[in-house]
Amino acid sequence: MSTDDVLAEVGPRLRRLRKDREVTLAALSETTGISVSTLSRLESGLRKPSLELLLPIAQAHQVPLDELVGAPPVGDPRVRSAPLERHGRTFWPLTRQPGGLQAFKVLVPRREEEPEPRTHEGYEWLYVLAGRLRVVLGDHDVVMSAGEAAEFDTRVPHWFGSTGEGPAEFLSLFGPQGERMHVRARPRKARGPGQRDGVPGRFTGWTK
Repeated sequence: MSTDDVLAEVGPRLRRLRKDREVTLAALSETTGISVSTLSRLESGLRKPSLELLLPIAQAHQVPLDELVGAPPVGDPRVRSAPLERHGRTFWPLTRQPGGLQAFKVLVPRREEEPEPRTHEGYEWLYVLAGRLRVVLGDHDVVMSAGEAAEFDTRVPHWFGSTGEGPAEFLSLFGPQGERMHVRARPRKARGPGQRDGVPGRFTGWTK
């Protein structure tokens, strides 16, 4: 792919990223200090992208610069994997080896959803990076904020998605054979009668 071809794809990529995060041009302009007209021209391809413009945009969206320019993958294991779209959500695989613990970064867009809990073998650990994430687990229906974590047995009916207030980003570590990640933190609220750490289907830890 030529340099011109790479640059031609930057504008649509900028627009898609901004819309996925439900950010207006005015809000992005306020965050980056770049005028709305310049941002609009960048997205439409009428303004040639430059490092001076792309750096503050990458910082505002909290993504690597190479995600904006579509840098080709290399052999470095730290390179981000291509995102996957499933059920209206975006997943970034963070592990490469098959089997065992699998890690994902997940972006949930803002939208009204009816929870549809499901079950399967395994164990999952969640950590919210940004926004607010609704989590339904068994009889629990809670909202997790940035900096909070939970782990649970996936044989218990579970679902997580948007609160309807805005997008949410979180990390998911999933062990298909029941491998566990332990969160060592005191709970934010006192547990009810009979509730204790380590019980499958319970929130076994919080951190803030």
